[in-house]
Amino acid sequence: MSIISDNLKKIKPSPTIAVTQKARELRAAGKDVIGLGAGEPDFDTPDNIKDAAINAIKEGDTKYTAVDGTPTLKKAIVDKFKRENNLNYSVDQITVGTGGKQVLYNAFMATLNKGDEVIIPAPYWVSYPDMVLLAGGKPKIVKCVEEDGFKLTPKKLKKAISKKTKWLILNSPSNPTGVGYTKDEIQDLAQVLIKNKKVHILSDDIYEHIKYDNFNFFTIAQISKLKERTLTMNGVSKSYAMTGWRIGYAAGPKEIIKAIRKIQSQSTSNPSSISQAAATEALNGKQDFIKERSDAFKERRDFVVSSLNNIKGISCLTPNGAFYVFPSCKKLLGKKTKIKTDSDFAEKLLDKVNVAVVQGSAFGLDGYFRISYATSMEKLKVAMERIKSFCESLN
Repeated sequence: MSIISDNLKKIKPSPTIAVTQKARELRAAGKDVIGLGAGEPDFDTPDNIKDAAINAIKEGDTKYTAVDGTPTLKKAIVDKFKRENNLNYSVDQITVGTGGKQVLYNAFMATLNKGDEVIIPAPYWVSYPDMVLLAGGKPKIVKCVEEDGFKLTPKKLKKAISKKTKWLILNSPSNPTGVGYTKDEIQDLAQVLIKNKKVHILSDDIYEHIKYDNFNFFTIAQISKLKERTLTMNGVSKSYAMTGWRIGYAAGPKEIIKAIRKIQSQSTSNPSSISQAAATEALNGKQDFIKERSDAFKERRDFVVSSLNNIKGISCLTPNGAFYVFPSCKKLLGKKTKIKTDSDFAEKLLDKVNVAVVQGSAFGLDGYFRISYATSMEKLKVAMERIKSFCESLN
């Protein structure tokens, strides 16, 4: 009898982490690998945020804190929601975890019973289905096609809802596609959800501030009839280049927040006190660098999309947020190229020209691959030339 839990048989290691790790190993072995797999800004954490952490250490702010966040950080989060989203929450409607991933995991562990369904639009962030499975729930994957901008439509949402549906996950702007839902699109989905009063919404807003082309961010909790059924997750990892600090947070119904606190009290307990001090400064301090960095990301996006669309056999939509593109490689799959799947495409791309990307099937949609352009323009230029060379060798 194996000592390993049967639950682990339901899930797989994160494909994005696996690709990033393989790229690291190849570089360590002397290969000139360009990694376009990691969802991590290449910018440094701003100095005022780092200084806040240093001051916290000097002042002895190194002890346990309240399980799900310090009052000071929770107040900063309350203020953020009011200032940026016109959402009113009290401090007891806020939870802080060790990254947005823990907040989502805690939410599923705290709310799902065996057989409860969670609607997950595909393409999706790779961890959603596995977290649902670990919590005993059932992922209900809804394919969202390129013709619809990879977005969930009201018609598909209505069809997916059943008596067992407990959650809908909405991620805007999206990982892996970079597309964001407009206010009108969210309101159209809301009409379906208002009629289905037992469905809760988990809104993953982690890429809220990374947006382009005058895209106006709108989150579904801003629709008053759905606020009490919505858990809105966000964090400091992407917008503030604080991935390693591991701070995520959420706002929502007191009952769910209390349940999440109970889960966290028996797992990690509080996030790092030092990281919480840094996150407080991130939310309360100057915000001007966010726009500057988004402008830099936009320049990279424009270059990558243009470059990909000039490669025979590749096509790519122009996203309005995050730092990903999700190009199609369908025309390069088949007997002629001897590449059967997008996984084969990604594997050969790494083997032949040393560029690491993540296959679309990892995100629930075959025939595509994800590129993270959160790296220098210099590296992106070389990567695009390598991808072009590889694709031309197949034609």
